[in-house]
Amino acid sequence: MILQNFKVFPVKGRILGVDWGAKRTGVAISDESRQMVFVRPVINPEKNKTISQQIADLIKNEKVVGVVFGLPLHGDGTESETATCVRAFVDELLKIVDVPVCFLDEYLTSSVAQESMGRVRVSDIKQKLDSESARVILENAIAMINRQ
Repeated sequence: MILQNFKVFPVKGRILGVDWGAKRTGVAISDESRQMVFVRPVINPEKNKTISQQIADLIKNEKVVGVVFGLPLHGDGTESETATCVRAFVDELLKIVDVPVCFLDEYLTSSVAQESMGRVRVSDIKQKLDSESARVILENAIAMINRQ
């Protein structure tokens, strides 16, 4: 189920943060207390499993109670073409798992993530930036949930 905001989002349990991408999808997960966030390896399409199936498996295996997707918006707040793709992906995911989903504007998350990575090789940036962005999205979501 897609929620409009975090008011009815689960207040306890693990949350998954997702930075969806057509080539790579970054993921990060909180601990049950939501005091810590752990970056996971990026998810790539596989021969036998779609990205949505891989995320569904992660949700089930990690006992995730809610998912936060970064939503790429334009500077004026309107949705980008990629935002439409993210929403379509979430619709596909919700056909195979039943968890609450919220969207969070991901404006500048890649910049913040790259800055937090420090000085790294370009190849490492490509492999790790998406999950670092998912970490930033998840940390921002947890802060918003805690404020409510």
